[in-house]
Amino acid sequence: MLAARMDDGTLRIGEVDTPSPGPDQALVRLTAAGVCHSDLHLARGDWLGVPGTGPLGHEGIGIVEALGPGAERWVSPGDRVILGLGGAGGAYWCGACEYCLGGEPRLCDHAQALMGTFAEYLPVHAPALVKLPDGIGDHEAPLACGGLTAYGAVKKLIDHHVMPGRRVAIIGAAGGLGHYAVQIASAFGYEVVGVDVGADRLDFVKSLGADLAVEAADAPATIGGLGGVDASIVFSAKMAGFDLGFNVLRKGGLFVAVALPATSEGSFSVNPFAFFAKGATLIYSAVGTVADMRDLVRLAAAGKVRTHVGRTGTLTELDAIFDELETTAYVGRAVITDLGR
Repeated sequence: MLAARMDDGTLRIGEVDTPSPGPDQALVRLTAAGVCHSDLHLARGDWLGVPGTGPLGHEGIGIVEALGPGAERWVSPGDRVILGLGGAGGAYWCGACEYCLGGEPRLCDHAQALMGTFAEYLPVHAPALVKLPDGIGDHEAPLACGGLTAYGAVKKLIDHHVMPGRRVAIIGAAGGLGHYAVQIASAFGYEVVGVDVGADRLDFVKSLGADLAVEAADAPATIGGLGGVDASIVFSAKMAGFDLGFNVLRKGGLFVAVALPATSEGSFSVNPFAFFAKGATLIYSAVGTVADMRDLVRLAAAGKVRTHVGRTGTLTELDAIFDELETTAYVGRAVITDLGR
């Protein structure tokens, strides 16, 4: 089968052996794969200490081709499925440790990250698969991580008592994850302020349902004039976006970090006195759960959330797509469409 992988920091695309499913695994014949910003970081070696060798890709839609022992409890051959737990922890979780039982399978003591959707076939932990209705097309493959991560971040607002009707800022609102968050937060009933850079991107944010779209440079004054926001969700992979997300919070606000910037971006720092004065709560949100994925699929099937596909391409174009993603040459997501050749 054809597959992409990193080999000592070099992206290589070529023929490899087709895998077989192990216990509790389903072999999925992939028909489409989303290109996530974290794939770009892995390909560029942006994260210090993360190996530059191994398979790439963690967002996918496909058809169950074969089952390993025990996998029949969750799926059947011929089922059309989406991978349901993003990259972190999506390859395996035990279901019995304190984190799994507490609803945080990503933190499982035995978690394994899912990678390898830039390929024709992938063996997947069958409990992580979510069956898809016919109305959801292959172009929705990025829901598997980008959409799920945005959904999990918006759900954190309710967990921390920022209820629908309150004002929230989405930093990086036109991006691959941010554009989902605008739609999801709007569907939940929040007053959404989308923040990004450039008139075209702001027009795009408004088209997604944001109540207000603001240029990043103008955001402190504009949002400050409104009295601040009850929560900010930061999808920008730049430290300036983290600083902005904290600065526009009203007193007692909630800061939700989602982006994972390159190590070269440095660290996010908060002045202790400003932290004290603002009384803010700072958390990180990563991916979601399989139950969240089922909820998100229902939202997508109802037309309340959609993937804006700014770029499609073949697997052999992956390096060019990475270059374009790095320079923000398109809004929304990119999808590899030729896997089901």
